[in-house]
Amino acid sequence: MGFEYDVVIIGGAFSGAATALMLKRKRPEARVLVIEKAAEFDRKVGESTTEVSSCYMTRILGLTHYLGHHQLAKQGLRLWFSNRPDQSFDDCVEVGSRYQSRLPGFQVDRAKLDSHMLKLAVEAGCDLWRPAKVTKCELNNRDGQTVNAVVDHSERSITCRWIVDATGRATMLARKLGHLRPNNEHPIKAVWARFSDVKQWDSYEWRERFPEYANRVHTSREWATNHLFGRGWWVWIIPLQGGDVSAGIVYDNRIFKLPEGPSLGQRLHAHILSNPVGREIFGPARVIEGDVHALSMLPYHSEKVCDDGWATVGDAAGFIDPLYSPGLDFCSYTSYYVADLLARSLAGEEVADQIRYYNQQYPITYRFWFESLYKDKYYYMGDADLMSAALLLDVSSYYLSLVRTAYRDPEHEFLKLPFGGPGGRFAAGMMKFYNRRLVALARRRWATGYYGRRNSGWRELYDGFVPDARIRKQIWRGLRRWWKCELINLRLMLTVRAPVPASEASATARTEIFEAGT
Repeated sequence: MGFEYDVVIIGGAFSGAATALMLKRKRPEARVLVIEKAAEFDRKVGESTTEVSSCYMTRILGLTHYLGHHQLAKQGLRLWFSNRPDQSFDDCVEVGSRYQSRLPGFQVDRAKLDSHMLKLAVEAGCDLWRPAKVTKCELNNRDGQTVNAVVDHSERSITCRWIVDATGRATMLARKLGHLRPNNEHPIKAVWARFSDVKQWDSYEWRERFPEYANRVHTSREWATNHLFGRGWWVWIIPLQGGDVSAGIVYDNRIFKLPEGPSLGQRLHAHILSNPVGREIFGPARVIEGDVHALSMLPYHSEKVCDDGWATVGDAAGFIDPLYSPGLDFCSYTSYYVADLLARSLAGEEVADQIRYYNQQYPITYRFWFESLYKDKYYYMGDADLMSAALLLDVSSYYLSLVRTAYRDPEHEFLKLPFGGPGGRFAAGMMKFYNRRLVALARRRWATGYYGRRNSGWRELYDGFVPDARIRKQIWRGLRRWWKCELINLRLMLTVRAPVPASEASATARTEIFEAGT
């Protein structure tokens, strides 16, 4: 049985559905088919949106009503640090906002969001085959593409002008064409699960036990993305509508090993309970059976992301690190760009320049994003001084370079990938510089026994981030904290190297070669 379409999109989750929806809005007469392998989307990891992806979803996709009624409003990022397992909860370091977030953000259940997006694409006029398995894909550039799929136990053949790979981590076309590249410089792994019976961050009980904790913040801590930090690892805690909580650990395999245990869920839960903040929150919590997942070697990218006849979007093009939740940012930029490229092509325009730009700029965007924010960050993220400086500078840079421009003119800005042009290269260079310095300071602190010494007894509570001149206040705070760390480093240069505690030596034995080079 043969079918003919203008565009076939393989993968119906957020990136694929958003590409389909935007393409139909830009060119309603386009014949678009979405092929989705799953009969229903499974319960994915709870995910936070950023200000940029929230701008895309509200201003471009028009999801404000849906997100407000069916997902949770997010109240920024909140970071927690400690330096010993028996530390009292109210002695741990807290870094986060004092007030409500100024721009919209959401804690999303991806299965629900993906389902809603796919429904909108179908309502806009896209055809949907589901469940359907792609068995063959042939690329012939301008001569047309061929896709074979099994639907309802029968084989179907489709010819089309364009194929869009939205298969996520399956990266169908990148694997087929040999373009997939693992990011071996960033060997991180992840384990996550959903929990029930997690304590409330803002309960009456906690207000009675920790009055100063309750009175210092004038927003809800529970609706923030809370992070627990240690050397080489971090844990996310994301609330979901209905009461369940998504929690997971991401760790650098060079530095940290997840403790052994009878099951992945129990190992994750035990690690969270070993942290004083985690112990307070997850003491009575239970892992939801059948909802535990793990991934190794998280980061990767496709060396080539499009050609005349095919393109990749979202996680099918690449993934770096879930810290700061950049995944949906990449989905936003790539789905909008590819939808525009395809609409122009179907209208008869020459799109060679657009294809060339996407292929040239995507690897630059990926590389600069990785080097400026994530490279070797796990070496210093367990130190409250260093990580709080990074947070203030990272988020401020994000607001200045991406958030401000996205909200000013979203239809134009989402057609440009981040870190493009001289301004983008300058911003990436500045961020890379202070990140390298913080890594160097962390090495010194670890070698002298000072690492994490100040992870107690203070809070860094700021007013919030806004995409205008007021962001200078947060930049100044971040610079001051960084420069104070530099002054401490001058003193530590004269300090005799302290022995690493035996309890930490086994977890960091594999870093000795790395540390020796500092």
